[in-house]
Amino acid sequence: MKKIALLLVAGTGLIYACSRVPITGRNQLNLIPEATMQSMALQEYQSFLSQNKAVSPGSSKDAAMVQRVGGRIAKAVTTYMTQHGMGNEVSSYKWEFNLVNDKQVNAWCMPGGKVVVYTGLLPVTQNETALACVMGHEIAHAIARHGNERMSQGLVAQGIQIAGAVALNKNPQAQNIFMQAVGVGGPLGLMAYGRQNELEADHLGVIFMAMAGYNPQESISFWGRMAQASGGQKPPELLSTHPSDEKRIAQLQKLMPEAMKYYNPSSK
Repeated sequence: MKKIALLLVAGTGLIYACSRVPITGRNQLNLIPEATMQSMALQEYQSFLSQNKAVSPGSSKDAAMVQRVGGRIAKAVTTYMTQHGMGNEVSSYKWEFNLVNDKQVNAWCMPGGKVVVYTGLLPVTQNETALACVMGHEIAHAIARHGNERMSQGLVAQGIQIAGAVALNKNPQAQNIFMQAVGVGGPLGLMAYGRQNELEADHLGVIFMAMAGYNPQESISFWGRMAQASGGQKPPELLSTHPSDEKRIAQLQKLMPEAMKYYNPSSK
């Protein structure tokens, strides 16, 4: 795999970059420049909003809540990254938080900080703190650059030859891989991310929500409700790309002592 990746880099002009995920410190391989990921994200995000009208926060308490929660988590993310010498990794983020009318139990965050929450999620979150759990989790995917990691794997696996990084924007196959890689289009918990990415996003997410002034213990209750909402329809973990609800909740319980150290209710 590494040899193939190196050949891909040499043949396409993409950047070979080994980086570390914030908080967990895991090494990951990102072949695509972050600027390219954000450019593709902006293009797809604008296309999505042209077909899915955002709910106005001026006329909807729910939309206002999405913007409020998003703004607090974004501030927490920026604070954490700056304090740990990684502020440059989010300096180009232009955060946006939108609620759209859709029955899907879904939310996502694209590279560059473009966040969308579907109205179908709100009956499951039930409260602002649980919404912060979901938004923290989705934002964590972007901060951990899971989309870049997944897209890099997809390009290598399919042997896509690109003449240059900019050409990714014009390659339909690469665009499809991008949409799958950043988890847009499927219901929450059934995204393209694998088990490792999901559990990692849970880890980062509870830290970010805690720093934003939301009690991370609510994440355990929320994922319990998600398990009930699925009605037992999820496949066994062995046959799924995602961790089982039981495993996810067990990890969150183990993470609570760490997350509670960051919890500051006064920051809300």
